[in-house]
Amino acid sequence: MKKTNTSTDRATTLSIVGSGNVATHLALALHATGHTIRQVLSREFDHAALLARRVSATPIDKPSRLDDKADIYLLAVNDDALYDLALDLPSYADKIFLHTSGSTPATVLKRLSQNYGVVWSPQTFVRDLAMDYSRLPLCIEGSTPAVEATIEQLFASVSDNIHHLNFEQRRWAHLSAVFVNNFGNAINALAQELAFSHGIEFSMLRTLAESTVKKMDYGTLWPQQTGPAVRHDQKTIDAQRRLLADNPRLLQLYDLMTDLIQHHQLPTTN
Repeated sequence: MKKTNTSTDRATTLSIVGSGNVATHLALALHATGHTIRQVLSREFDHAALLARRVSATPIDKPSRLDDKADIYLLAVNDDALYDLALDLPSYADKIFLHTSGSTPATVLKRLSQNYGVVWSPQTFVRDLAMDYSRLPLCIEGSTPAVEATIEQLFASVSDNIHHLNFEQRRWAHLSAVFVNNFGNAINALAQELAFSHGIEFSMLRTLAESTVKKMDYGTLWPQQTGPAVRHDQKTIDAQRRLLADNPRLLQLYDLMTDLIQHHQLPTTN
């Protein structure tokens, strides 16, 4: 069940820096749970205005116009822009500044305030795709225990799925997410192209994809590995390699994955 912030004395005023996918979803989630979005800053005023209208905020397009009336400033921008903004934004020593990057240390915000931190989600955000925010995994870190407690209280009004990760843990989580989502989607896209090029409905494989994800509910994944590689079914492997003979890059990927599966050391159990 999605949490709702019904206590006005616990409501927080935020300003959002950014207007992309992450900024949009976090702004909508916070606004929906009773928090106030004061300003939305984007260098493209039209983009700021579009998001601001959805959360009853004021759009601005210059860092110098970011006022000191918010409790928390949430920087939801790409990593390159984050470093520039950390230099361009006004500093407010008594405020909290947060960023949303999985691979950037919280200390990038130290110039802006001694109260800083991170809220990052290992999740793909699509601007106009509705999400169940109550299940959204959120990884948080604060410059002090008090700041981290404030971040947790704020986002506990949005999600039931909050994790405390330091920078070292967060960047490994981000790398893991790249494998799960970015690489996983690329491999599925390649499979889709193979299916389409031979008149096969890719949707036929949806149940298979869903069962692959479902394996996460049953513990360690390597013991659940199936397929010709783990069976060392060489005749099938050879036949499939011949199918890919005219696609050397895909054949290289097939060989790499086959070798990885066949030579991975399964964890030992006592």
